[in-house]
Amino acid sequence: MKKLLLAFFFTISLFANGQNLYIKTYGNQREKVLIFIHGGPSGNSTLFEGTTAQKLADLGFYVIIYDRRGEGRSADPEAKITYAEAFDDLNLIYKKYNLKKATLLAHSFGGLVATLYTEKYPQNVSNLIMVGALFSQQETYDHILNSVTKIATAKKDTTQLSKIKAIEKLSKNSAEYRKACFDLASENNYFKMPNPTEASKKLYSDYEASDFFKTNIRNKNAPFLFYKNEKQNNIETRQSLNKIKKNGIPIYAIYGKEDGVFSSAQINSIKGIAGQNHFVLLENCSHYLFVDQQNEFLQNIKKWLK
Repeated sequence: MKKLLLAFFFTISLFANGQNLYIKTYGNQREKVLIFIHGGPSGNSTLFEGTTAQKLADLGFYVIIYDRRGEGRSADPEAKITYAEAFDDLNLIYKKYNLKKATLLAHSFGGLVATLYTEKYPQNVSNLIMVGALFSQQETYDHILNSVTKIATAKKDTTQLSKIKAIEKLSKNSAEYRKACFDLASENNYFKMPNPTEASKKLYSDYEASDFFKTNIRNKNAPFLFYKNEKQNNIETRQSLNKIKKNGIPIYAIYGKEDGVFSSAQINSIKGIAGQNHFVLLENCSHYLFVDQQNEFLQNIKKWLK
């Protein structure tokens, strides 16, 4: 009840400032702080919150969950969906909870948000953990198109090949191009673990039956606003990651071996940045690795930070 009240009052206080930001905390505030940064644009934290947040708290972490302004449960018709707004949201969380430092646990597109934030505000970040996180957008899109082309060619799927050619003609700095690439990936099951375990099936099933799934809100306009208002809309952040590491902030990376949106070259690249002891590649695991292989995910976070 205390956690629920805290989340409720925090939401009200942010709304009073014109920002209806959904936020909830798990665990003891005296423990090490983890802030989960979800994917998107148009994403939310419901899957992570509904499956994993409490379990991380049970390992001795203070876990903060939130949905970015204009995304998910943080409805805001005035949101621009830019990195600057995302930074303001994070800084508001730091201020509200009197945080000096926190570990950023960044998933998918959240990796770009967390990397750019850490580069700008290194004093606020104790660790950066890349969880199936984007770091070279165009390489990801190229990999999706090239790998699906190989699949379609082998199947002699002319419809799919025609679709790929149409996508390649789109502007690479557009929401339409991004959506088309990820739609292709989804159609080819790039986001699904190849051999679901009983544990993962139960986690997904329980989530789909929960209130979290009922509030799995997606702002379909968010990607278009992002590409309209954000100049850094198709970026590469390895230089930023190397700068962060050089400045003494540990970088950790945990990825799924069967995450179809990353090439082996990209995986080797992020491994080289994080370092051998700060990198894990999970077997039989795709994009939502905190569900696909939850136990391994949790144990690695505990090993790195505890």
